[in-house]
Amino acid sequence: MASLTDSQHSHYLETGWLLLDDVTGVSVETMQNEVDAIARWPEDGEWMHHFEMTDRGRQLARTENFVPFSPIMNTLLRQSAIADVAGELLDDDAFLYKEKINYKLVGGAGFSPHQDKPAYPFVDQVLSVMVAVDDATVENGCLFVASARHDRLLPQDERGCLTSEVVAELQWQPVELRAGQTLFFHALTPHRSGPNLSRRDRRALYPTYNGASEGDLREAYYRAKIEAFADAPTGDRARISLIGDFEGRPA
Repeated sequence: MASLTDSQHSHYLETGWLLLDDVTGVSVETMQNEVDAIARWPEDGEWMHHFEMTDRGRQLARTENFVPFSPIMNTLLRQSAIADVAGELLDDDAFLYKEKINYKLVGGAGFSPHQDKPAYPFVDQVLSVMVAVDDATVENGCLFVASARHDRLLPQDERGCLTSEVVAELQWQPVELRAGQTLFFHALTPHRSGPNLSRRDRRALYPTYNGASEGDLREAYYRAKIEAFADAPTGDRARISLIGDFEGRPA
């Protein structure tokens, strides 16, 4: 069972995010190998693969709904200290609401400034988490966050992202992670990330948790997403989320 210090808990409450070491319970190599294996799964499975078009060709951008088919990931995201810390920050037992791998392979696109909450239906209190599978740096598209701006939903544009006026007035700071580190951030913490301009991939796990008092909502979320995507028109961006934050081109 994880136990945050008073300083760590205060940092999260004040800034809207918290970076921790040693909460995965598995080696970086084990995590990387399992992500490699998941990336090789066929496109027509019960999981969801999403692709983007890059200057290097069609590339995998995201996989989600993989926990039921990966015992390693099920343990990592449901039974490790990651879920324990999520519960402490939610002040409730943590249920896995959804999970994804963002690959951000070499040449992969970034994400526009946004808050996660508009993409999370059915739930009130929710927590976002990033587990670095590879080192995340400014060059390869690490997250930038705006601290202490998680008290309310900020003005959004037609894509569900932050308006240009809001983006201009926020103070953004990069949060670089070593492989194996974990970033916990409030669903209202503004964040963005750039493209991968490096020569190395920047993969990351993104589990999202809700408090047990709101119920197990994972299946409801994926039903809603599948229905939404079935009716989604083709646009100038690859659609991988319920909001239009991803900046990648359609594959």
